[in-house]
Amino acid sequence: MPEAGPDLMDKVVNLCKRRGLVFASSEIYGGFRSTYDYGPLGVLLLRNVKDAWWRSMVQLRDDVVGLDSSILMSPKVWEASGHLANFSDPLVDCRNCKERWRADHIEDSCPNCGSRDLTEARPFNMMFKTFVGPVEEEAAEAYLRPETAQGIFVNFMNVLQTTRKKPPFGIAQVGKSFRNEITPGNFVFRTREFEQMEMEYFVPPGEGPRWFEYWCQERMRWYTDLGIPSDFLRLRHHEQDELSHYSAGTADIEFRFPWGWGELEGIAQRTDFDLVQHGEHSGERLEYFDQSSGERYVPHVVEPAAGAARSMMAFLLSAYAEDDVGGEVRTMLRLHHRLAPNKVAVLPLSKKETLTPTAREILGLLQPHFQCDYDETQSIGKRYRRQDEVGTPYCVTVDFDSLDDRAVTIRERDNLEQVRVPIDSLVGELGSRLGP
Repeated sequence: MPEAGPDLMDKVVNLCKRRGLVFASSEIYGGFRSTYDYGPLGVLLLRNVKDAWWRSMVQLRDDVVGLDSSILMSPKVWEASGHLANFSDPLVDCRNCKERWRADHIEDSCPNCGSRDLTEARPFNMMFKTFVGPVEEEAAEAYLRPETAQGIFVNFMNVLQTTRKKPPFGIAQVGKSFRNEITPGNFVFRTREFEQMEMEYFVPPGEGPRWFEYWCQERMRWYTDLGIPSDFLRLRHHEQDELSHYSAGTADIEFRFPWGWGELEGIAQRTDFDLVQHGEHSGERLEYFDQSSGERYVPHVVEPAAGAARSMMAFLLSAYAEDDVGGEVRTMLRLHHRLAPNKVAVLPLSKKETLTPTAREILGLLQPHFQCDYDETQSIGKRYRRQDEVGTPYCVTVDFDSLDDRAVTIRERDNLEQVRVPIDSLVGELGSRLGP
């Protein structure tokens, strides 16, 4: 991975636009600040990040189950959780240029015009308000969820009873959240609409610290296993004055972005705060009864919560590379094969009609097993470069010899090695290289 300087950020952002990973939202109307659309390759990459998280957190474990809760919830949920009272950032206005800023993100002057004539900081609640039903009145007020966690807490008993799990166990969820950020920015790093990959791990009281340490290490390992260099990651424990009102201890997994260290994921000991709050406000008993001991208790919670787009961004920055091939600069994304938008590209050597049927046959052979691309435009060298630039691990080249020997050439992205493989063995060969 190259040094994370400003040039790297510019190169990756330009690549995202040029190759169809990320577009500015509503671009034909001049855009809409800090909102983005994921293009044909970006939607695959983001889905692969979320799938890799789900595979690690749910599929490969027997102590975590999934959930997909609604975005709109009863306003009483946000009253009980403390979001109505506490979910705010300090806001200041510049009296000179009228820009607004988070007070804790600036010094004593406006970043836009340099003026020191700023208002006093005041709390600004970041939840988006909307109305449910045809009439805009106080009784119809609702909020877009600012986090996915509360949907898990209010479904705790439903999941407990239907899965027969017992602590320690977790409930995982991937979904959209919305926060009316005062100063969004840094591409997709801080936006008002985003996706979270979040899990609440319910444990017996007293076991929170042990599981907190476990999940800190487990989550760090996930990032390094998928290709982020360990020296570009750090685990930063919050100081006492940084802790959320519900937290007995929080640590952030941070990535060294071009502008400095930024949070990818937070791991928090939420204690029993949420279940107690929802139990008191709803009148329901949100407890676990241990039949073996006869003990009844409210579990404590350890929460690993990651940002999907932030993680995607860190993987892109880590994977970006340039090398020299035949005197020309080759740009590539050395993405882990689990994350690569396309796993295989089928490239007929020529657009001649004699090759097309065989190339299409091979595409049909591979598509049930791998996400594939098919490209027959321009020279084979330029097509290789295009695939390298978007991180495709393997290209399968169909040439005129393929018509006679029923074999094709597999080309590897990272080392440029090429090997001839019979078409009948192609699925098995690529499967062994790409893994389960």
